[in-house]
This record gives sequence, structure tokens and C-alpha cells, in this order.
Amino acid sequence: MTTEPRPVATGADVALKAACDHLLGLQSAEGWWKAELQTNVTMDAEDLLLREFLGVRTPEDTAEAARWIRSEQREDGSWANFHDGPGDLSTTIEAYAALRLAGDPADARHMRSAAAFVRRNGGIEGSRVFTRIWLALFGQWPWTDLPVMPPELVFLPPWFPFNVYDWACWARQTIVPLTIVSARRPVRPLPFDLDELRTGRMPRRRPRLGWDGFFGALDRALHRYERRPVPGLRRAALRRAAEWIVARQEPDGSWGGIQPPWVYSLIALHLSGYGLDHPVMRRGLAGLDRFTIRDERGRRLEACQSPVWDTALAVNALRDADLPADHPALVRAAGWLLDEEVKGPGDWTVRRPSLPPGGWAFEFDNDGYPDTDDTAEVILALRRVAGPDARPAIDRGLRWMAGMASRDGGFAAFDADNTRELCTRLPFCDFGAVIDPPTADVTAHVVEALAHECPPGSDDVLRRAVVWLLRAQEPDGSWFGRWGANHVYGTGAVLPALVAAGVRPHRPCVRRAVAWLERHQNDDGGWGEDLRSYRDPDWIGRGHSTPSQTAWALIGLLAAGERSAAVDRGVEWLVGAQRADGTWDEPYFTGTGFPGDFYINYHLYRLVFPISALGRYLGSEIP
Repeated sequence: MTTEPRPVATGADVALKAACDHLLGLQSAEGWWKAELQTNVTMDAEDLLLREFLGVRTPEDTAEAARWIRSEQREDGSWANFHDGPGDLSTTIEAYAALRLAGDPADARHMRSAAAFVRRNGGIEGSRVFTRIWLALFGQWPWTDLPVMPPELVFLPPWFPFNVYDWACWARQTIVPLTIVSARRPVRPLPFDLDELRTGRMPRRRPRLGWDGFFGALDRALHRYERRPVPGLRRAALRRAAEWIVARQEPDGSWGGIQPPWVYSLIALHLSGYGLDHPVMRRGLAGLDRFTIRDERGRRLEACQSPVWDTALAVNALRDADLPADHPALVRAAGWLLDEEVKGPGDWTVRRPSLPPGGWAFEFDNDGYPDTDDTAEVILALRRVAGPDARPAIDRGLRWMAGMASRDGGFAAFDADNTRELCTRLPFCDFGAVIDPPTADVTAHVVEALAHECPPGSDDVLRRAVVWLLRAQEPDGSWFGRWGANHVYGTGAVLPALVAAGVRPHRPCVRRAVAWLERHQNDDGGWGEDLRSYRDPDWIGRGHSTPSQTAWALIGLLAAGERSAAVDRGVEWLVGAQRADGTWDEPYFTGTGFPGDFYINYHLYRLVFPISALGRYLGSEIP
């Protein structure tokens, strides 16, 4: 239970001012904030492979990318998917292939070490399907031994199983171009082979019983069809798929503002006859430059960019720190956010055809895919700034966001009712989340926004979302975090939402969550949760203390009314870990792309969330 308030942790106010000063210094002249979105070296390896396939790879880009890839290699020869994580087979294979492209000889010490890791862990034969697709493009894996995804899928109506809208937006934008690639089956041989990465053991066949047996039989049937497709239907499908891709290119040249559909769309369109001088291809290749970071360690690509998300988080953090609502930095940020409102239709209209548009996307350019998570955070930010008239945009965003509720009352990020789990059983889908069901963290952010700004007629939407959250609570008292690591993120998001929606802090659901957070506080006073918790329950709530995760736990505890020793110790950890420049070090990844497969280090998280936590601890006005 809550104890009597204690004196403010020593230096918390000084730490907060230093952090705010640093954050204000990072704002762009246009009003936005954006920090690096760091992932793993597959982005850089696949960029080199893409450029090799298209014939545009340069020695300069290759040398810089190779320097970065080498710098991320682990002592055991592997490459991991997140800082201090275990080596990953497929990531290591792709990094190795890229370094061979860069001229690193197979008998070099670091290459021998990488090849040995690959063989010990199953070789090329044990890699994920997407890695073997890249290898097939260069003749290092037979196309006939890959699952088939026929382009005829684009003709399936939205009500039919396995139509492209059954997949999450990021997956459908990847799968549609891959249907073209799979149908064309190109091979552009490399000047070397990768025999040193093979074990000679073929991938394990799927059982012939149950759903696995059904999908194995379906894949065999598709292979038979692939040998002799209906010519007219195949031509029409390839044409329709290419048109579908072109229609979804963003003004900056990307597809959805993210790497996977971007690279596969360029390959698919190139195979469909789009020359490198075609405007679509020119924009696509040029746009990659804006996602490229160059420094003393080399050249690396961001898988995505997060300016809308970063800016909304920064505004809310500075307001939590009691920066005046009319501060010029906040007014500039609000103006920029208003300009980023998505006012047109997107793929979400397939499930919600009568819903008027509104809301915000994650990136600079992604008008086809606004998301409820960003929309909620932007609404929470705009309502706290005294600047341009944001009310019409807020109202449109609220209406759109409320209209994206799924049938069960919860909220997913990009689509409503994107829950057909059969998609996950296809042999093709062995990497990453491929559907977009409601999650606790997204639903919590929507609940918090609706609780403060509930539009007329949305009371039932809010009530059902709160019920969804209560039902989603884990037996141990925590909530799962889909887009952040992991139960610390989910619990830190849900507690403020429930309290904002009127759930009293003394209620059992809140007390159980508080107890879970207190049980999982580290001895040093901070909180951390390793990304391995997505696959191994023993890691849930366990990990090295990080600034962002410590702040999430504090935000949750403070929302629940806690002014306890645990809170004081968490604040003291933040104060003690702060750097002289006002920010914090955070090498550990705390963001999630695909649970269990793909992770993110948002470089602004280490700053904005501690500011929010310290500001709330010091008693700033909280909406």
C-alpha cells in the first residue's frame, strides 16, 4: 500500500532541468524531434544485397556498411538481434554474405568464426524463410525448396481466408511484392558460393497431421500450380500486384516508411519491368539515403523513422516537467504535428469503409497507414499545448481512433479485427508477427486519450476498452507489452490509463500490478526486462536496469498513487545514472518490432521517459 510521502530524492529537480535542457536542444527548426531508431545488421546486409541485385552497389557504400557490420560482430562470431542478446542464425548468415560481397575472404579469422557459428546452429538449411529468399535471389538456395505465395492472392476478396488484408499492414506490404519475386524466381549469381555455411541437412518437414499437415499439403499443391499456372490469370495477377505496390508508394519513396516492404517492392517492380530510371524506382532508391546514418563506425540504415512518435512523446514529457503550455518549442511542435495529420484513406478502410479519416502515422511520410498508438499520443500532446487551434484535428483523430476498435473492445495499432491466426500457420510466415490483434499497450494509450477527451457517443467504446484491459491482465498482475519490452512496458502503460478512466488506485487490479512492479525492482533501484522474455518466461521482469524501463515502472507506480520507498529508489537510480550532458546511456534495446524476432533501440526513449517520470514525481501538473 501507499506510504507517507518522502522527501524528494536528492538532485531530482536538478536532473530534470538538465534533461529538459538537453531535449529542447535536440528539437529541429521545423518543430519535430527524431532520434536514431537502431535495429540489427540485417538492415545493412540486405541493403548491400539489394544494391547488388539491382546493380547499383558502390565500393564506397559497401566499405562503409561492412565496417559497421564488422563492428557489431560478437566474440563467438555471430551477430545478435539486440544488444547483449544471443547470436541469431539468420542474422549471422545475412551479415556473413554481405561481408563476402565486401571482399572479406572466407578464411579470415572473423569469417571463419562466423561460419562455425552458422554450422553449429543449423547452417543455411536452418535459417528462416526470408533469409533463404535472399539466398535464392543469388543462386544460393533453390526456389523450388521455398514456400509458394502466388500473386493470384491479390484477387481474393477481403472476406476470403488468406486475402492480403488478413495480414498486418507491414506484412501485406511485404508479401505482395514477394509474390511477384516468388513467381519470377530470378537468379543473379554471386562471384562466390556459401558452401562453408551448409550442413547438408535439409529443413525438417512439417508433420502431416493437424493444421501443420493441412498447410503442408496446401504448400505442395501451390508448388504444383506454380509449375503450370494459368497463363492469363498469372499475367493479370502479376500486373495487379505491381499496380497495388505502386499505388502505395509514399512521397519520400518508401513503402509504409519501413524497410521490409521497401526493399522487396523495389525488387518486385524491377522484375516487373520498371527500369532504374523509372520515377518510382528513382524515388525508392533515393529515399533510402534519408534513412542512412554515417559516422566513425560506418554506414547503417534505420529500419524506420519515428518523428511523429518522438515529437508527441517529447511534448508530453516537457509538459510533465511543467514547461509552460505556450513555450515556443511546444507551440512549434504542435504546429508541426498538426501538419502531419493524415486526412485521406488507407488500407484500414477495408475493415472500416464508412469511417472518416483522421489520426497520425509514425513516420514523416506514411499517409496510407495511420495508427491508433501514435494518434493517441499526439492527442494527449496537442491538448496540453496553448498554440494553434488543434481542436478540429483532435476531434477528427478521436473519431477515427474510436472507430478503429476491434469487435472485442480492444485496439490494435493499424487495423481493426486483423486477427485471422490461420495466417500465422503458413510455411511462409516463420519470422515476425504477421497479424495485428488488439494489445494491452496500444489499448491503454487509446483509453488514456479517450478518458481525457472522450467525444460524444464514445462512452461505450471507452468502457469496453477498459473491460478489455481488465480481462487482459496476466495472472501475476502485469500486462504484456507488444511494442515495448515487455511486461514493464505494458504495466507502465496500463496503470495510468486505468486511473485516468476512473479505476480507483485501491482496486485489486491496480494493487496486483503495483505489487508486480515492486517485486521486479532491481537491487540497484532501477527496472529492466530482457527481450528474451518474449520467448522465455524466466526473463519476464528481469534484466539490466535501463532509464526507459525504470521510467515506465515509475510512471505506473505514480499513477497508482504510490509515493513509496520503491519509487524513491527508482528516482535515485535515474538521478545517479544521468550523464553530465543531461541524458542517459541506454545500449539495451527496449522497443519491440516483432516479439521474439525483431527489436528496436529508440534513442530518444532514454531521455523522454525519464523526464516524464521525474516530472510526475516532483508533482508537476498531470492532466
